Amino acid sequence: MPAKRAADAQPAGMTAHESVYRTLRERILIGGFAPGMAVTLRGLADTLGVSVMPVRDAVRRLIAERALMMQDNRRVLVPEMTRSKFNQVVFARQSMEPELAARALPSMTASDIKALQAIDQSIDRAMSKGDVEGYMRGNFQFHFAIYKLARNDMLLGLVESVWLQFGPFMRVAYGRYDTSKLEDFHQAALKAMRSGDEAGLRAAIAADIGQGMSFIGDEVLAHAEAGGKGARTHAYVPARAAS
Repeated sequence: MPAKRAADAQPAGMTAHESVYRTLRERILIGGFAPGMAVTLRGLADTLGVSVMPVRDAVRRLIAERALMMQDNRRVLVPEMTRSKFNQVVFARQSMEPELAARALPSMTASDIKALQAIDQSIDRAMSKGDVEGYMRGNFQFHFAIYKLARNDMLLGLVESVWLQFGPFMRVAYGRYDTSKLEDFHQAALKAMRSGDEAGLRAAIAADIGQGMSFIGDEVLAHAEAGGKGARTHAYVPARAAS
């Protein structure tokens, strides 16, 4: 299925610049940019059906969020994942995400929990089909549907920035791993939400983070540190379901 074009998906009242930014940001979050593959601004503009100007503006914003970097030859790529950066991402996630979930718990309603259950069921369907993109999209929706209930924009923005930095690498890791073997910590989180168990919710979110980030450590970093990395030039590659 072809990638959604920003020119076709622009909501009423949203500027082209904001639409392009949100489109590129979403693609990074679900692994639409493969690590080590550089893209040109013109190539991105052509793929998204827009002029170069909104793409340049969106890329600048994403560079500021550390999701992308610009090479000397004016090509854009996902920054390299190093062991030091990986450790910082894990620390940031483990520090902020269980806290956001705990802060969200008092305001959760039965309707909120039912919606989260539906998202988790969509993740199960994606897993059963080997749909890596669907799995990653659902996983993002599940976590951030919880975190937004905390009504803490500062922490939420920081967590979103961290997710942008590991999304492409998580896509690589999940693409190499049988997601049907994952332990479902979302179910433990849902159980804790239903009973109002803050400690249980913190533990479930922390365990889910630990499981997910371990794949990057095992699959991506081990491969890179063994000499498997290397940048290539490539067009923008829409994320596709695993075959």
